[in-house]
Amino acid sequence: MTRGFYIGRFQPFHNGHLSMVERIADDVDELVLGIGSADDSHTVRNPFTAGERIMMITKSLVDYDLVTYAVPIEDLERNSVWVSHVQSMSPDFDVAYSNNPLVIQLFREAGIEIRQSPMFNREVLEGSEVRERMITDGDWESLVPEAVTEVIEEMNGIERIQMVSGSDSNANDD
Repeated sequence: MTRGFYIGRFQPFHNGHLSMVERIADDVDELVLGIGSADDSHTVRNPFTAGERIMMITKSLVDYDLVTYAVPIEDLERNSVWVSHVQSMSPDFDVAYSNNPLVIQLFREAGIEIRQSPMFNREVLEGSEVRERMITDGDWESLVPEAVTEVIEEMNGIERIQMVSGSDSNANDD
């Protein structure tokens, strides 16, 4: 049995993340999804709590034939010990997946096999683009799995990100 590890902030979990999980699923029997920056929420960069992100991921992957574990990973501002911190918060894993150059380097230095995957439609499918569209009342729903839309609507996530961004796009309609 092979268990993989894929870390991201998932702010929010979008179709690019889903594509990466689908590709990883071809290689592993189980997948640990590390919820990065788990200790941060209610900001423009990190609007959703770790628990909300776990809901997004769990509901998005419910129909996949892949055992997944979502594990919150709090930030640690000491890169030299970051991998051991991740390992202390996660079930054991055999291989890590990332396209982040720093994460790749840290796992390599720790002697952990790291695999990259081609990014899917990266010019649009990145968290900052999704969050910007949420702030400006743009079409963000087409960039995320339907389950994520439902979770964000349930928690009034659009109102939250617009409030913390200091921009209520409806304020200009007066």
